[in-house]
Amino acid sequence: MRPLSGDQVDEAVAGCVAALRAAVDRDWEGVRAGRLEWSCRRAAEHIADDMIGYAGRLAVGAQGRLPFGVSIQEDTDNAGVLDVIRSTGALLAATVRAAPRGARAFHPYPFGSADREGFAAMGVAEVLLHTYDVALGLGLPYEPSEELAESVLTSLFPHVQPGPAPWPTLLWATGRGELPGRAPVTDWRWRNNLVIPAERLTLTGIRPAAARDLRLGGDGGFEWLDGEPYEGTREASSSMVKAYESGVHRPEFGIFALVRHEDGRAIGGIGFHGVPDEEGRVEIGYDLVEGARGRGYATEALGALAQWALAREDVDMVFATIEHANIPSQRVVSRAGFTRATVDEERIAQDEYDMEAGLLLYIRRA
Repeated sequence: MRPLSGDQVDEAVAGCVAALRAAVDRDWEGVRAGRLEWSCRRAAEHIADDMIGYAGRLAVGAQGRLPFGVSIQEDTDNAGVLDVIRSTGALLAATVRAAPRGARAFHPYPFGSADREGFAAMGVAEVLLHTYDVALGLGLPYEPSEELAESVLTSLFPHVQPGPAPWPTLLWATGRGELPGRAPVTDWRWRNNLVIPAERLTLTGIRPAAARDLRLGGDGGFEWLDGEPYEGTREASSSMVKAYESGVHRPEFGIFALVRHEDGRAIGGIGFHGVPDEEGRVEIGYDLVEGARGRGYATEALGALAQWALAREDVDMVFATIEHANIPSQRVVSRAGFTRATVDEERIAQDEYDMEAGLLLYIRRA
């Protein structure tokens, strides 16, 4: 797997400059940028403004918007505008490369922050989409690589079912095009991955691209304590990929890597078996690599994720199913505030969820 990095920011910016350089002698101010209300000049300046804004926030781990931006002098020609895009793109690329693995900074939607891959993805998205807008307004050909478009989709649009090709899908998902069999998009937002803090751990949301890599035997972009995740994490990743490809994945009810604060290593996985049902019930599962067991990490992670879920309006109950013989796991869920279900509750669950024989049901209610 090749996570989004400064390299992709450089690639996107190079493609932007190459495409728009063909029209530097044209009037960008008097031409509308595609379907936007902005002029081509304004859209190009916006690319640079986002690059510097993202770089600034990520560089200092800002918890809000920073009070600065790009202001290009009015007498700057179009070639000069492209130079500003190149320079601000280089700053974002360098910042992404320099940021530590666990760095996060403010971005408002939907979870309040983004990591270094998220800022790289947002930068690439802004470049690709607004270069398309400007090129459309000026009548220029432009199409980025499929790899870039797919990276943006898997990083920022995990809720969007993949289409026949990445670039048309990205245009459709952002209200810029049509896709056979799908209704036009009129309102959209991208989604950075969710992180949930715990005392010694961070529950880091796994993106579709990382889940694919884990399914295929890779590391998903994480440094694992024992060199690789436990098999349960790979199986959960496979299920997540299937949900993503079928268009039913909801990233907030996906899977998370348990990243230890003390060394930045992933020590296990935790997540949901699907979205809440009509009664507000959702099932949770987890595992740890062998080297991290017996230290309370699973209890800590389970408690944090259950607390997050039960704070939502669409969740009334979190439950876990555990084998009779798995006494250590029963102790984990008990310490995390779960209680053994009644006989009637287990019978109902067996009917509704097709539970295998020999499983116990543990419940934590809101």
